This record gives sequence, C-alpha cells and structure tokens, in this order.
Amino acid sequence: MSTLQALRIFFFYLLLGTSSLLWCTLSFFIAPFLSFPARYRFINVYWCRCALWLTRHILNIQVKITGAEHVPSQPCVILSNHQSTWETFFLSAYFQPLSQVLKKELLYVPFFGWAMAMLRPIAIDRDNPKAALKEVAAKGDRLLKDGVWVLIFPEGTRVPFGQIGKFTRSGSALAVNAELPVLPIAHNAGKYWPKEGWGKRAGVIEVIIGEPMYAEGSGPRAIAALNDRYAKWNEDMQRSMGSLPVTAHVDTESVA
Repeated sequence: MSTLQALRIFFFYLLLGTSSLLWCTLSFFIAPFLSFPARYRFINVYWCRCALWLTRHILNIQVKITGAEHVPSQPCVILSNHQSTWETFFLSAYFQPLSQVLKKELLYVPFFGWAMAMLRPIAIDRDNPKAALKEVAAKGDRLLKDGVWVLIFPEGTRVPFGQIGKFTRSGSALAVNAELPVLPIAHNAGKYWPKEGWGKRAGVIEVIIGEPMYAEGSGPRAIAALNDRYAKWNEDMQRSMGSLPVTAHVDTESVA
C-alpha cells in the first residue's frame, strides 16, 4: 500500500467516525419527533449517503449499478451476498425505508445503537438460533406489511471476496410466507473493501440487481427451491464479474 493511499484511508476513517458520532448524537435528539419514513431518511439515508460520498471522493471507490429497472414498486425481501461494510451503506441508502437483521448487542452502544433502535431493526440473539429465526419471521412479516424493505444477508456473516458462504433459508421463508418475491442482488464490494483489515483499493464496485424471484407454491419445498434459485443466481453473477475461481464454496454458520 502506498503512503498516499494510507493517508487517504486514515482521513476517510477520521471523517467517517466523526460524522457518525455527530450524526447519531443529533439523531438521538431529533429523530424521535419524526414519522418513521422521515426518521429513516434523517438517520440512515443522509448519513449513508455521506459515507458513500467519502468512499467515492477520498478512497476513489465508485459504483456501477446494473438492473435498477428490476426494483419492484412494492417493498419485498432483499437477498444480497455479504463481503464488506460498503454494501450495508449502499443498500440502506438505495432502498428506503429498510430494515435489516443485526445483533441485539449493537443496540446498547451509546448513541449509535440508540439511533439504530429507532429504525425498526430485526435485532436477534445469535446465541439462540431458534429464537432468532422466529424473530426474523415474526418481525420481518410485520415490517413487510407496513411497506418496509427487509434486507437479509443469507450468508449471515461477511465472506471474503472470491468465496461464497452457505445460504440459509430465512429470507426465502420470509418472502414465501408473506407471499412476496425476493429481490436478488450480487456485488463484488469485497474486492475493493476487504472483509478483514483497514486496507481499501480504488476501483469500481459492480452491483447487479436481478429480476424479482417468486416461489412456486408454498411450504418448505417452495422455500428451499427459492433459496437454491437465489444461491445459483448469485454464484452465476459472481462468476460473470470475475469474482470466483473454479471452486469457491465455504460454509458459514448463521441464523439469518
């Protein structure tokens, strides 16, 4: 890594951390008095856009979106692979309002967690997988009925660029039970914003949005089939972006 790039990364994190602290503190005092859509924009959309602006102009990490025309007018379940923090910023700003699964411990972090708690997240206990799955199903269904996008990372955790994790069925189950499609998304963010460490590389992140996928029928078989279709689609898109070698599958344990 060059000295110039190291300085860029240092200033990026300095500005990102400072903006996060200031914005979460401001949100804590203002957001409770706003309606949920306005609150979501104030807390999440504006700050995530700030983070993406810093990413573009300081780190020189751009984005190319393919398939934006496939986004349905009615919110549904978004399934995306998970490689870095970048896609969390991007998807939170691109789809609004949006809720996602997170560890409940994050809600106890002063100011940051308190601000997140006002965004109707699906907070789960990862040490209790059965209870976590029930929470995703119950709260996710309520959110969808209220017109909120629900983001699920089926791999459950960030997986290094060039690999694919095991895709769990919670997102597909949520969509099938709500009689809604899943919106498939694939990206290669980990190539420029790696899972591990502070290093970043300049470049263009590719984001592919596929056509909504509908289940054929209902019940466990339909859920499994829909999940398999997304997993196959995601792998095909990863290969089309040059993200995968000939064999690239790793298992990750998760509940969402």
